[in-house]
Amino acid sequence: MPHLNIEYSDNLSALDTGALLLAMNQALLACGQFEERDIKSRAQKMDAFLIGVSLAQRAFVHAKLSILDGRTPAIRQDLAACLLQVLQQQCWPGGIEVQLCVEVLEIERASYAKACIEC
Repeated sequence: MPHLNIEYSDNLSALDTGALLLAMNQALLACGQFEERDIKSRAQKMDAFLIGVSLAQRAFVHAKLSILDGRTPAIRQDLAACLLQVLQQQCWPGGIEVQLCVEVLEIERASYAKACIEC
């Protein structure tokens, strides 16, 4: 824990997902809430999407951070703000409106199981 899932529209073809995931993981580590080896992130390009009803050029990036419950609303808000700042610092294409969103979700500890296997 945490798990960071990033969904983005496929019209952001120049998005360097490897660099973005590294920057997001570094930001999460700097927040002091997580152990480095526990931070897991992934990015998924969404081929089918629609933003509103206009024919305007629009794109999105939606980051969902899942964490175990028990952190205060202030900590969750800080995590969201930190990740949003990283997203805002990326190079986005001109001529297109890009909507950036971060959502922090809590997972009930009682319903989460984890095992680490070393071979």
